[in-house]
Amino acid sequence: MATGRGQALESFRMGLEKVQQANRVPPSRHSNEDVKKKMQSDSPKPKSCAISRKKPKRPTSKGSSVKYRVTLSRSQNHFDRLPPEILLKILSYLDASSLFCMGYVNKQFYELANNNAIWYRMYSSESAKKWKPKQVDEVTDCVNAASIQEKPKGYWKRLYFRKMSGYNENKWKKQLKAINPYNGLPSQTEQVLRNLHVTWEITVTDKRGRESTFQQSRCYFSDSSVTVCWNNSSWPPLYHLSMLHLHGVIRLALDCPTANKPGWRSLITKHDLHGVRESSRVIGSDKLVNLLHFPPGLIIGLWRGHCSIAFVMMNLHFHKLVERSLLGSSICPYTLPEDRPPFDDVDPEYGLHGYTLHISLHNTVKHIMSGHFSQLFCKADQIRDGFIQLKAINRNDLSQHTPLSGKISLPWKTEGLDGNVQNCCMMSVTVLDEAQSPFWCVCSPVEMILSKGESSSYDYDGENFVIKYQDPDGRVKIALVWLAEQEQFFLTSLVVYIAKAKVNKHFGRDY
Repeated sequence: MATGRGQALESFRMGLEKVQQANRVPPSRHSNEDVKKKMQSDSPKPKSCAISRKKPKRPTSKGSSVKYRVTLSRSQNHFDRLPPEILLKILSYLDASSLFCMGYVNKQFYELANNNAIWYRMYSSESAKKWKPKQVDEVTDCVNAASIQEKPKGYWKRLYFRKMSGYNENKWKKQLKAINPYNGLPSQTEQVLRNLHVTWEITVTDKRGRESTFQQSRCYFSDSSVTVCWNNSSWPPLYHLSMLHLHGVIRLALDCPTANKPGWRSLITKHDLHGVRESSRVIGSDKLVNLLHFPPGLIIGLWRGHCSIAFVMMNLHFHKLVERSLLGSSICPYTLPEDRPPFDDVDPEYGLHGYTLHISLHNTVKHIMSGHFSQLFCKADQIRDGFIQLKAINRNDLSQHTPLSGKISLPWKTEGLDGNVQNCCMMSVTVLDEAQSPFWCVCSPVEMILSKGESSSYDYDGENFVIKYQDPDGRVKIALVWLAEQEQFFLTSLVVYIAKAKVNKHFGRDY
């Protein structure tokens, strides 16, 4: 921050020199000799007696010495004595990077550096260079000085940085129209996020209201989700925290030494951490950490025997992820539009057939399993306990059983240590309706536990395990068997349950 403040003051000094040069009086046409003679004739003759110049006495006491130094330092600050109009004139000569850095010098320069008039002139100037004249006229016409200042503070500054970052909503929306037939999601989601340099950051608030923000350490993209990791070592204690907010962030690459680059944030989700024990559960552990799961997709790794945070993971589904990361505000998330299919009063089982399921198990390193299942259905008389049952893999059909590539585990990493929690992984579920539109999308960490009930399949000799997930909209149940000789898991059953209330609301039915 000291470096940024020094650069900002240097830029301010250069701007001050430009103002002085602009207001400098032109030199006289008289020669140097004429000017010298004129000064000698006008100057008073010195008196015969010498004038004694007394040096100011410096105080001798310690307290007075401190007061003397403070008086001198205050007398050297000339900025406070300049009128705001002069300071704004000087700041108008700075470029965007220098002007942005000036806002971190002190409170006075923060107010001046967010002046709407300066940023409007900078915005209109860049508009004339980069955009068509017709587009510039649409923005700059009928904008007088009063209407410029009527905008909220920093309005034109945010608009300038938004345009300068190359943000083009129509362009990336056009790129997202291409759909992957395998999972029914936009095929260019990862590419759009990378091209826009979207990152994700976490802001935690403690019970005293103090906020701390952490930038992402790394992220892992799978075919239908992204897992974001924060490996910072300066987390506050978990039980001192009250709220956690996740934002999608775009930062503008400026030549500015401060870490706070200009940009904007979009709220994706927030978690209430007041009742940690009630709102979370331990889904796995190793010798160093315990994994706390906060539904739907948040994992907080705690050092064993302590309340301190080791790392944080968040699993985000691709469905509308670009919109959620860009189109929300810092306090309000993006609202997903309702996309209901047309009402059909001819089909008596409308909404119970034509489903497509895409599911994947993965961690932060590799894919463990990926499956695509189409034409899933449920009979009206098979609806049980308020759920519609969609069988993707039948345990009695050996041809549907699928081997898994490797063991189920979840690697983790901090700045100094790393580990691997067994029997845990990330699960991404995408259910498409008959029109091949996303109907139920889930990303969540899951744990694999030893099955205590009946065997999932009598055709295998090995330990049986089960993976379960549930939320208000649906459930997932996966049965696996471990074959010790092959050292491999086999997926022997996969059933997805959709809440009847969700189906009735989406399709306009009354099952």
